Amino acid sequence: MTYDFSHLNKKVDDIKEWLKKEYFNIRIGRATPQVLDSLRVDSYGISVPISQVASVSTEDARTLRVVPYDPTQSKALEKAIVSSNLGLSVSLDDKGVRVFFPELTSENRTALAKVIKNKCEQAHVSLRAERDAVWNDIQSQEKDGEISEDDKFRYKEEMEKIVTTGNNLLDSHLAKKEQEILNT
Repeated sequence: MTYDFSHLNKKVDDIKEWLKKEYFNIRIGRATPQVLDSLRVDSYGISVPISQVASVSTEDARTLRVVPYDPTQSKALEKAIVSSNLGLSVSLDDKGVRVFFPELTSENRTALAKVIKNKCEQAHVSLRAERDAVWNDIQSQEKDGEISEDDKFRYKEEMEKIVTTGNNLLDSHLAKKEQEILNT
């Protein structure tokens, strides 16, 4: 009987995708509408994505225009963007909300580097938790007599290869994003 690592492989992919999404949401000085994709707005008592209550477009390299479909939602949009802690400046006008992306200073770059390192560490912690769950499962199968001790250690080696590959992928995403932040 061979051990099925498909669950672990899926979890590694999920963690990698989560980190990519988190990194994508970290702005690096240019205005992109996708930065606001993860934000939710209280609209008539329901929390919904910004894309369902407004259109988001780029005005220039450092400004986004958020135009609500219902003009009474402008304040809710402003509140959602300000409370998101993305470091964006917001201005409310008669057409909707303008979102300004500040220039990245060396202080901001250093702060962003810390944020991306923390996100990567969260991903590593999740991966370690998955590794521990798989290892516990392998050990319980060995105790129950389903697999031999030799198989247990062979599966452990296989598991460690998968986890090491996953960790290396996470670290490469970190290095790439760090390079992007520091050299923009």
